[in-house]
Amino acid sequence: MENNKRTLTKAISWQLIGFFMMAVVNYFYMGNFSQGLGLSALLTLIGLVSYYLHERFWASIRWGTGQQG
Repeated sequence: MENNKRTLTKAISWQLIGFFMMAVVNYFYMGNFSQGLGLSALLTLIGLVSYYLHERFWASIRWGTGQQG
């Protein structure tokens, strides 16, 4: 099972990639850099928390890992 620090690092790196991609899309869609950046930041924060909780939940399940419970 991976530790909390690794899960958090993976979550942050993934969300940074998503943040930059969303910022570009939101800028072109909204036509306003500040609004696009704000929306991207909000969605990134929600995604980061969701991803972290999802990973920690699955890290606690042994099914499919070859480990005996």
